[in-house]
Parts: sequence; C-alpha cells; structure tokens
Amino acid sequence: MRRIRAGEAAAAGLYARGWEPPAQVVEAVRAIIAEVRARGDDALAEYTRRFDGVELSVGTRVRIPTYEEAQRLVSAEVAAAFELARARIVAFHERQRAHAQLQPESDGSVSGWLVEPLQRVGLYVPGGSAVLSSSVLMNSIPAHVAGVGEIVVCSPPDRNGRVSDAVLFACALCPWITEVYAVGGAQAVAALAYGTQAIAEVEKIVGPGNLYVTEAKRQVYGAVGIDSLAGPSEVFVVADERARPEFVAGELLAQGEHDPRARVVAASPSSALLDAVAALLQGAFAHETGRDEILEASLRDGTWLVDCDSLDEAVDVANRFAPEHLSVQTADPWRLVGRFRHAGAMFLGDWTPVAAGDYLAGSNHVLPTSGAARYASGLRVADFTRTVSVVAYSPGRMVHDAPHLAALADFEGLRAHARSARLRAAGEERG
Repeated sequence: MRRIRAGEAAAAGLYARGWEPPAQVVEAVRAIIAEVRARGDDALAEYTRRFDGVELSVGTRVRIPTYEEAQRLVSAEVAAAFELARARIVAFHERQRAHAQLQPESDGSVSGWLVEPLQRVGLYVPGGSAVLSSSVLMNSIPAHVAGVGEIVVCSPPDRNGRVSDAVLFACALCPWITEVYAVGGAQAVAALAYGTQAIAEVEKIVGPGNLYVTEAKRQVYGAVGIDSLAGPSEVFVVADERARPEFVAGELLAQGEHDPRARVVAASPSSALLDAVAALLQGAFAHETGRDEILEASLRDGTWLVDCDSLDEAVDVANRFAPEHLSVQTADPWRLVGRFRHAGAMFLGDWTPVAAGDYLAGSNHVLPTSGAARYASGLRVADFTRTVSVVAYSPGRMVHDAPHLAALADFEGLRAHARSARLRAAGEERG
C-alpha cells in the first residue's frame, strides 16, 4: 500500500495505461490461434486436455438445462437474487434501445439511418477462482435487447468436463442464449472468431477473461469485433472528511479481491480519514472475507491512498486516473457529478456500493479499464448493433447538387466521382 500526496512525483505511478501483455503471452496466444485455425476441433481437444486436464468431446454442445432443472443447481435465495438482477438489467438496457429514422425532405429526397442487430455473438465466461456467472446476464442481456439472433457461450470445463453449475443456471435464466460449449482460454476465442467443425464463427466476442483470453481477443480483432481489452479491476474513491472509513476501505477491498493486479485508490483532503482507512486495510478488517492471497497482493502492489489539498484536487486526480469504477462518498456527491469527465461508471453517496452495479442496479458491469474510460464506455445495447446510413436523392436534388458535388470531387482529384454526378444531372435535364 502506498500513501502519497497528489502532486508528488510518485503519483505518476497511478496513471499507467494501456494493454501491455508479456511477450511470452503474445507468442503463446499467436500459436494457439494458428493451431485452432488450422486444425479446428482437434486443436480444441488438445488444448483442453493440456490446460484443463480434461478429455472432452468438443463437438458436443453442452445442453442448456430448463429453468426448472436449473433451479436445482443453486439455492432458492440465489435464484431469487438472479431473477431480480435479470429484471433490472433488462429494464435498464431497454431504455438504451436505438431506433431507425428516415427523414423525408421537401424535394422528395430521403435520408436517415437503420439500426441493424448483429446476427451471432460469442460470450466468454471465465472459470478460475471466482466463476462470474453474473457476467452471463451482463453480456447477454444487451445483446438480446439489441435483437441478436444467436448468442453463444464458451466457458472452461471443470475437472469433470462440465461447465460450472453457476454458469449453466445463468444460461438457463437467459433463454435467448442459443449454444453453450465447454471450451475455455485463448482457444475458445479463436474458435469463436474463425470457427471450427463444431463451433460456427461469430461477428463479435464479448466477456472478461485472463491475460491469455484478453490477448486472444486483441489478436482476433478485425476478423471479428470485440467489446474491449479488459485489464485488472479498478476503483477510485473520492471521499471527504465525513465519509465512513469502513465504507471507503470496503470498496477498496471489494475490487482488490478480484485480482492480485487490481488497482484501488482512495483520494481525500482529510488525512484523518485516510489514516483510518489505512488502519482498516492493515488490520483484521482486511481478512474477514477470505481470498487473503489475492488481497495481500493487491494491497501490497495496487493500493494507493492519496492526500489532496482539496476536494477539487481529488476530482482532478480521479479524472486523470480515469477509473473503471468511481465511488463518490461526499456530503453532496451530485454537486460533483458534472466535474467527473472520465469514469466507466459512477456510484454516488454512502449507500451505493460498487457491488450494486456489479449485480443488481441494472447498469452494466462490463466497463473500460486501464485508462480507457477517457474514450470508451461500458457495454451497452449499441455495441450489438450496426447503424446503416440511408440516402435516396430525388431528381431535383441531384440536379441541384451535381455542380457542388462535382466541384468537390474534382478538387480532390477524383474525376470518376465528379462524372457520376454530372451524368445523372445531364440525364435528368434531358428528361
């Protein structure tokens, strides 16, 4: 854990940005993708055997249980919570739905756009130490609302060759999911991007993953679309002197438990508050929730407490950091909302934990990391659509525009462009 002042040179370490995987990861992923492209299902089976320790018939899709069957996989309490989350996430994303617009002009011309859904998308759901079954809802619901026809899930198998019960339950809760495969890692990304004998290629790949999965998404981008290159989890807490230390420390630990490389920051003009937060992070409070090994690493390497001269300076530091999650724990957080320019999502006030956005608030938890909140947004319905411009000229508009269009094309040296306008205008004038 580091304690720094906002203006000192050490603060520069806060602002590391971009996706920079180790060279060995880049090369390993390149080789995996090449093998999957060349050998298809045979390569998937080999990598599943090597990395997951499972002999798997990759050509057989995992059957999605009915919801009645799936309810036996989790407790009634968990099922009820997932149902509430689904309802809220659907409602939130329904408000994002875009609509086509075609505008007739007085001369008979028409211009506007159509909104077309993607046809087939792939969703990666990681395994590992925390099976993020909630990401099934967060990634598939905006695709469903957008009108995507086929939503395919890939998730690594456990030692018994099964997709986890938690993931299967979430898939059963989302009847718009059409296929599930027990395949993980970079090889799953390659299969989704290029197709194999059993898995048809998709148009876009979304969902979180480890270094290898994220690097695979980077390498297949262009052949397919991707959502983002997600780095380790981040939270930035801006707090004033009346904030509750346990709430601030709790947010840092909540994101710190995701990943040993997580980056968690609290900035405040109150040194007394930061003293209290530091004491909580160094005491029993930090060990009450488990995942101690991950938290020990994130507390040691990725936790920053930043002393600021004012709340204004804390806002400036947050804007420069551009966090995935921004928690504003001040007396009047709404007063500051318009001053935050760069954040994946904002969580305002003492009673709004970031975990609400992770699960139940309805907003999406797939958010930009590593400074990408400067230019990118969280996952939304528009990410699963294409906007197609539509233009239909009337004869009168063509005659009117032809000399202007030709002048611009001639100016840029594109004579055939200019001729295409003059030909139409001449044809209309001849009747």
